[in-house]
Amino acid sequence: MKTTRRQFIKISSLGIGGAAIAGSGFSMIDFFNLKSKKRTYDLSELNRYPTYCDVCFWKCAGWAYTNKAGKIIKLEGNKKDTHCRGRFCPRGTGGLGMYYDKDRLKTPLIRVEKDGKQSFREASWEEALELVASKMKGIRDKYGQESFALIKHGTPGKHFEHLFNAYGSDTIAEPAYAQCRGPRAEGFKLTFGTTVGSPEATDIRDAKCIVLIGSHIGENMHNSQVQELSDAIDRGISIITVDPRLSTVANKSKYWLPIRPSTDIALLLSWIHVLIYEGLYDKPYVDKYCSGFEELKEHVRHFTPEWAYNITDIKPKKIRDSAREMAKASPAVIVHPGRHVVWYGDDTQRTRAIAILNALLGSWGRRGGFYFKEKKKIPNYPHPGYPEPKWTWKDLNKKYPFAHSGITTEVIRASIPGVDGEHKVKAWMVAGTNLTQSIPDKNLTLKAIENLEFLVVVDLMPMEITGYADVILPECSYLERYDPIRSSTFRTPSIALRSPAAKPKYKSKPAWWMAKQLGKKLGLNEYFNYDDYAEVLDWQLKQIGTSLEEMKKIGVKNFERESGALYLKDNENYRFKTPSGKIELYSKKLKDAGFDPMPIYVAHAKPDEKYYRLIYGRAPMHTFSKTINNPYLNDLKDENFIWINPRIAKIWNIKRNQKIWIKNQDGIISKFPVKVRLTERIRWDSVYMVHGFGHDNKNLSRAYGKGASDSDMITNIKTDPLMGGTGLRENFITFLLDNPHKNVEL
Repeated sequence: MKTTRRQFIKISSLGIGGAAIAGSGFSMIDFFNLKSKKRTYDLSELNRYPTYCDVCFWKCAGWAYTNKAGKIIKLEGNKKDTHCRGRFCPRGTGGLGMYYDKDRLKTPLIRVEKDGKQSFREASWEEALELVASKMKGIRDKYGQESFALIKHGTPGKHFEHLFNAYGSDTIAEPAYAQCRGPRAEGFKLTFGTTVGSPEATDIRDAKCIVLIGSHIGENMHNSQVQELSDAIDRGISIITVDPRLSTVANKSKYWLPIRPSTDIALLLSWIHVLIYEGLYDKPYVDKYCSGFEELKEHVRHFTPEWAYNITDIKPKKIRDSAREMAKASPAVIVHPGRHVVWYGDDTQRTRAIAILNALLGSWGRRGGFYFKEKKKIPNYPHPGYPEPKWTWKDLNKKYPFAHSGITTEVIRASIPGVDGEHKVKAWMVAGTNLTQSIPDKNLTLKAIENLEFLVVVDLMPMEITGYADVILPECSYLERYDPIRSSTFRTPSIALRSPAAKPKYKSKPAWWMAKQLGKKLGLNEYFNYDDYAEVLDWQLKQIGTSLEEMKKIGVKNFERESGALYLKDNENYRFKTPSGKIELYSKKLKDAGFDPMPIYVAHAKPDEKYYRLIYGRAPMHTFSKTINNPYLNDLKDENFIWINPRIAKIWNIKRNQKIWIKNQDGIISKFPVKVRLTERIRWDSVYMVHGFGHDNKNLSRAYGKGASDSDMITNIKTDPLMGGTGLRENFITFLLDNPHKNVEL
């Protein structure tokens, strides 16, 4: 789509280079004499500062070390941290690249137009924030503050969420809900009355069997899980991997089931059939803690392995043998819920089937299955109550009764004139998410952007979304700022501190500071009753028995459990947080809302001739598109490949490492070519790519034009009717061997 009113602007040198870039480059040569192989500093002279990683959501706690000159030179894990056990993954150690990246945004930018041509000009913080505040006032006066939406991700989003709530808008959404984890949250909540948390409450360290359905532990580098699984492999854990691709973990599995894509529910129902009709389920556990067993038994009566074979391509013996393998390990078995679970539009029901399978195996609340998670509650810093909005994200989500968070695509639709719905969005703040790459159907997003009255983007890097902004606010990296205390679910509660190891580079600022300054300009001072965010942290920490001073020394503090035992006791009476107080195999709540009370299999679309289902995934050194330009992580992997089965390559006469272009079912063609990897590790009817590559913003000097973007290919969306999740794997691609862009300037 070609925008007109709001043109995409190539930021050029403004805000990312020019005079501001002088002295910004980082090289290990600054600290090591590579010729003599000797350090130029004494390790004992380093200063260290507590932090927690911002490269992914695992938020591993660690230390940032600086030399005498104040330069950050090293990151390492905190040995007391349950998330990392003292060991950062490649992404964590590469966090330095975010701080030293020469492509960083460096100063506020404002869109201007002259002679019909739009560009950015540098601005002071005062001017930029005054413009944002004036637009927030204008939207509030003209349409109501609810029409100004916040679309956010990560810790910076928490500061702006506080600002928007104080401003009176709860029109807030996070792509990670409907584009990642939402269906599993709702599927498990409908079954067990609670979610699996983040990090997930999976007791891998004591498991005897783990089942991975499209979950690539080891490629997604969820730190503690990877370490626990590695240890479990050493002690002989049985792994069952269901995946059209022989992933890294599938290569370590006792059973690899190369399933036909989109048929996972059929396999899950067949496994349930085997457990019930062969009497392999945990009968005492089911009798005591579950409701709806008889309904489930009748429901799966005809879902035999033979029935599933015709759908999934998994032979009946493999289905039975793998089900028996789970039962043999019960209750120390985990059917892993996965993380990125928005696949085919029936994803809440698929994760319901996973939850039901775990219930039959007796794994919920059992050692080696799922433990009862706990976190430390952090008290809110005192402020007045938030004003009550006239409408909220819930009003935008009305057609999705089981959504428990804002849905980004619904905010986008509400921003387009003529789209049904009484509530309209007129302006956005986008914080910490590259929206045009993270949201499917890019044309819909661009149409919404074209119709916005105002768009402000807060980011560290000149990501694609910044090119559409009216104002760009450069955020400093996580190594340069305080942020909210990390308190997340685990076996035992713990907290971690993120503190600045260095002052913000250039003219970048922390999100808490931006939110506070905007609050001041909006007359919301009473919601930001502090001069520095360190005051907030110190107050909160003192309420829970520590202090900022202590946390700066230790980084992580672990607490004793207060909510009860980690696992169910033998024959313990326990009430689950469901309407019945039981694990609900049959959901009356779903039935009453007009949905299937138990999962069913519905056939999905198949690719046309010479088209192949697009499957995407992760690389252990990258977090989506966020890290592709990182100088250290880019050095480990600077482009993606497309995996093609040799049988298909032979038909097309495609060679190993050949550069090809791809086209999807809607005629969308990749902007850049992608190299071919020929491998038997992918089914013939599918192709596979690592997500996050193919950036078309030239200001990302390392990422520009490297590989192809899977995001651009995702234009056919199957929406989950329960909670609005966007099913992304109903897209098919074909190959173009000649350059389709010969006469097009990119």
